Amino acid sequence: MGSAALALAGAIALPGTAQAANVLTNPGFESGALSPWSCTGNLGSVVSSPVHGGSKALAGAVSSSDNAKCSQTVSVQPNTAYTLSGWVRGSYVYLGVDGGASTWTSSPSAYSQLSVSFTTGASQTSATIYVHGWYAQGTYYADDISLDGPGGGGGSDSQAPSAPTGLTSTGKTSSSVSLSWTASTDNVGVTAYDIYSGSAQVLSVSGTSATVNGLSPSTGYTFTVRARDAAGNVSGASNSVSVTTNAGSGGTSFKQAAPYLYEGWGDPPSVSTVMSATGIKWFTMAFMLDGGGCNPMWDSTRPLTGGIDQTVINQVRSAGGDIVPSFGGWQGSKLGANCSSASALAAALQKVIDAYSLKAIDMDIENTDEFENEAVQARILTALKTVKANNPGLKTIVTFGTSTTGPTYYGNRLIEQAKSLNADIDVFTIMPFDFGGGSDMYGNTVNATEGLKAKLKSTFGWDDATAYAHIGISGMNGLSDQQENTTPAIWTQIRDWANSHHIARLAYWSVNRDRPCPGGGVVSNCSGISQSTWQFTSITAGFTG
Repeated sequence: MGSAALALAGAIALPGTAQAANVLTNPGFESGALSPWSCTGNLGSVVSSPVHGGSKALAGAVSSSDNAKCSQTVSVQPNTAYTLSGWVRGSYVYLGVDGGASTWTSSPSAYSQLSVSFTTGASQTSATIYVHGWYAQGTYYADDISLDGPGGGGGSDSQAPSAPTGLTSTGKTSSSVSLSWTASTDNVGVTAYDIYSGSAQVLSVSGTSATVNGLSPSTGYTFTVRARDAAGNVSGASNSVSVTTNAGSGGTSFKQAAPYLYEGWGDPPSVSTVMSATGIKWFTMAFMLDGGGCNPMWDSTRPLTGGIDQTVINQVRSAGGDIVPSFGGWQGSKLGANCSSASALAAALQKVIDAYSLKAIDMDIENTDEFENEAVQARILTALKTVKANNPGLKTIVTFGTSTTGPTYYGNRLIEQAKSLNADIDVFTIMPFDFGGGSDMYGNTVNATEGLKAKLKSTFGWDDATAYAHIGISGMNGLSDQQENTTPAIWTQIRDWANSHHIARLAYWSVNRDRPCPGGGVVSNCSGISQSTWQFTSITAGFTG
C-alpha cells in the first residue's frame, strides 16, 4: 500500500505552494489510541512518558526482526510541496514517506526534531508517511508529527469502502483475542482496518487479521471491524463476533510465599531447620548470573548443577518445598545485560529451567545495566515470553524497585514494554524499601503497591482483582540499606494487607538476615534489630493470597 512514486521537486511542472496546515490525524497521539496509525507487528503503543508535547507519545517496541514501523496514509494534492517533521527519541529513528525522502537521527536520551521535504507526483493523490526504529536497537518514541501542506480534499474521493465480512475469532488467551476477516473493496484502495470492542476503537491495522491484547480473564467482549481509505472514508461495520477470554492462568491460582535465600553470602542457614521451624515451602534462590559467554552460573562462580546450590535445592524439595531462581540483582555480571540477544538470553534461561525442572523464574531487574536500559528491558521481556511459550505452565516474575507512590519512570516503562511485547508476565513484584529514609514502612509499602495496581489497570485494562492477582511485594526485613526499619509487627501488617487484597507473591531480603542483632546495623547475617530467629520467615509463611 505504498504511495505513488514521488516526482523530483521542479520536474515537469512547478509544484504548488504548501499551506501551513497539518494534514495528519492524531499527530501527537493525544487521543490515547494509535488510530489512524498502523504499526507493524502490533509493536506500537501510546505511552504517557516520555513525551515531547501534550500528555501522550508513540512508543515503537523494536525487536530483532521488526523495526516497529508506524505509518499513516493521507490524501494529498498532486505536484505539491510538503514538509514532514516530527520529534523522536531513541537509537536510529527514521522519519519519511513511502517511496520517497527520509531522514534519521540517533538521540537516545532526549527528543530531537527531524524534518524532510518532498514533492508529490503529477497524479499522486495519497502519501504514506512513517516513523520507525532499527532492528534490535531498543524502543523508540515519536511525538508531534506534522505533514504541512494542503489536504487532498476537492471531493476527488467520497466513496467509502465496503464493509468487511466474515469476521471470526481465530484464537484467544486469558488476555487476548485474535481476529480475522475478509478484505473490503474500495474505488481507490483500503488503507487500514479499525477494530472496535463495543463502541471503543482498540486497534488499527493494515492487514486482515489482528490480535487485541490487554484484555481481562473470563470476560466477554464483542468486536467489529471497519475499513478506511486514504481520504478518510469509513465503511459500515462488519458482522460482530462475541468472545469470552480464558480464565487467568497467572491470576488467583498462583500464590507464592518465597523469601530470598543466598548461598554465597551471610552465613547461609540450614534450609531443613528453617522449613521445620517456620512452615515455609518456597525460597527465592539468589542469584543466577553470567559465568561468561551468556552461560548461567550461581553468582557467576558456582556451577549450575552439582554444587552447594543444587544440594540446598534437593533438601528443599525433599522437605516438600520448591525454589524459584532469581536472575540478576543489584550487582555482578548479569545475563540480561551480557547475552547478545533475546534468543540467546532465552537459551540461557532454558538451561536453568531444564536443570531444575522449574515451575517459576524470577528476573530481578535492577541498576543501570538492566532496569535503566530500555533495550535490555525489552530483551529480558522477550526472552521471558519465549521460555513461557516453550514451557507450558511456567510462571514468569519480574522484580524491580519502586518509589513510595508506585513505579518510577523505568518501572512504568517496563510495564508498558511488557504490554506492547505481549510478554504475558504473571507477577510484577516491587521492592518497597530503600525509598530514601521513609519512616512509615507499612504506609509506604501499601501506597507503592496501590500505585503499581493503578499502573497495571491503566496499561492492561484490568479490574482491581486482576491487577492485584498480578502483583508481588518483596520487602527487606529489619534495617534496610538506608536505615528504614521494617519490624516484625510491620511485616505482619504488610502480610495481612497482602492476603486481604489477594496479591500473588510475598518475599523479602533475606532469610540469611532473619536473625536478631539489635544495634548490629545493616549486615549480611542478621536484621540489625531485636526479633526472634526466623520470625520474618514464619510471618511470610502465613501468606496465602
